[in-house]
Amino acid sequence: MSIITGDILFDLTAIIIGVITAVIIYCKWSFQYWKDRGVTHLEPKLIWGNLRPPHRRIISIGDEVAELYKKAKQNGWKQLGFYNMTEPIYMPIDLNILKHIITKDFSHFVDRGLYVNEKNEPISAHLFAIGGTKWRNLRTKFTPTFTSGKMRTMFKTITVCGDQLNRYLIEKITLHEPVDIKDILGNFSTDIIGSCAFGLECNSFKDPDSPFRQIGKKVFDRTRFENLKFIFANNFPNVANLLDIRLLDAEVSNFFTTVVADSVKYREENHVHRNDFLQLLIEIKNQAKDGERSGDGSTLTLDEMVAQSFVFFVAGFETSSTTMTYALYELARNPDIQRKVRDEINFILNKYGGEVTYDCLSEMKYLSQVIDETLRMYPAVPFITRKCVEEYVVPETNLKMSKGTRVWIPIKGIHYDEDYYPNPKVFDPERFSDENKRNRNQYAFIPFGEGPRMCIGMRFGIVQTKVGLINVLRNFEIRIDKKTKTPLETDINSFIPKAEGGIWLNMEKI
Repeated sequence: MSIITGDILFDLTAIIIGVITAVIIYCKWSFQYWKDRGVTHLEPKLIWGNLRPPHRRIISIGDEVAELYKKAKQNGWKQLGFYNMTEPIYMPIDLNILKHIITKDFSHFVDRGLYVNEKNEPISAHLFAIGGTKWRNLRTKFTPTFTSGKMRTMFKTITVCGDQLNRYLIEKITLHEPVDIKDILGNFSTDIIGSCAFGLECNSFKDPDSPFRQIGKKVFDRTRFENLKFIFANNFPNVANLLDIRLLDAEVSNFFTTVVADSVKYREENHVHRNDFLQLLIEIKNQAKDGERSGDGSTLTLDEMVAQSFVFFVAGFETSSTTMTYALYELARNPDIQRKVRDEINFILNKYGGEVTYDCLSEMKYLSQVIDETLRMYPAVPFITRKCVEEYVVPETNLKMSKGTRVWIPIKGIHYDEDYYPNPKVFDPERFSDENKRNRNQYAFIPFGEGPRMCIGMRFGIVQTKVGLINVLRNFEIRIDKKTKTPLETDINSFIPKAEGGIWLNMEKI
């Protein structure tokens, strides 16, 4: 018996040693990729490459990518090769190369290269993640939703939500307690997206536990295990599809599927028409002929409608509430800037009889500068990805980039580059005066990306951000409460910047 046990133990040990040896050999082979192509690179570590594994991460992945950019820039490199696990990643450092990749030579980099499990998790096949012909067709069809004309039709809904925000804050400050401003602004942006996207009243201020609000939080409250699953799926998409890996909680998928299906059924059966995002999806769906299913974005199935509704809701509520939160944090830290932007708001509103109108927003130049400086310091998406879809020669280099190569654009790294922004950790809206913007490379400020694939909802996000900030600043003086951890620490498990412990403000009615 002991002999048999010994043989089994020997065989098991041999298998383990064999697997470990194979992994080491594979890693060593993979880590020759950039060296073989003569691309400047940082020395990777076994298995994890140049990024820390989730269980050993001490800063967010967005900050890690910014660190890689900074190291490359300090060495005077125009480009950087690094490894995400064993996958080679290309990072443009020179802004001219960046411009070619995301704008001039966009046809070579149409795809983001994100993991999509359309068969078993159809909600993952949304506009942000998909590529190719389907992305082109849907992008073309969705663009009219975000024109100035459409913004005007939705503006009344946004201002109504702004009034609700104002009333809630007035009630809240009578308690003389600090407020978790991110949570409050999350309610505000959730109500806007719920109404403008689905025509539904979320009533987040009256019911903080409303389904939309809870589902929104669930999407972004990620664990280290979920981050690890995300990393694996995006590094090994074929294996992930084979294993049927799903990145979203089933509760989230089921919720959006039910909401969209019920709303579509109600509108079609009762001939209800609204000027919102869901109506556009219904119109695209109804362009299909009986039995037609193109799969290329020229028509939409119900699953595809759910996916687009999901990304519109999630992107719209989280990014705007994050930007407003950090803007108010910096204004609370800088009372002179706070007074200046409040004076501008009051001056412009007086011209319009005290009413917040669509036209008055464009006249608030300093408020725009405050928002831009916030987006520079706290970009909602710290880096974006592209995937080379056909062989490409990188300008001003000898690199012939292979089809399938992944590219990471280090937005936060560029935004903190001292060559473009001296003293980058200092909040200074004057960086975005007309003169300073003219004298700076356009690609040194890309919070929404750039080129044909830049954020389609940028205008919508800026409008709701302005309305939210106007309603707070015209009525309240704000200060940092001691409950806020300073200096701010970013939640290492969150992709979109999120302050550990929240941002707590004291508010005084003016």
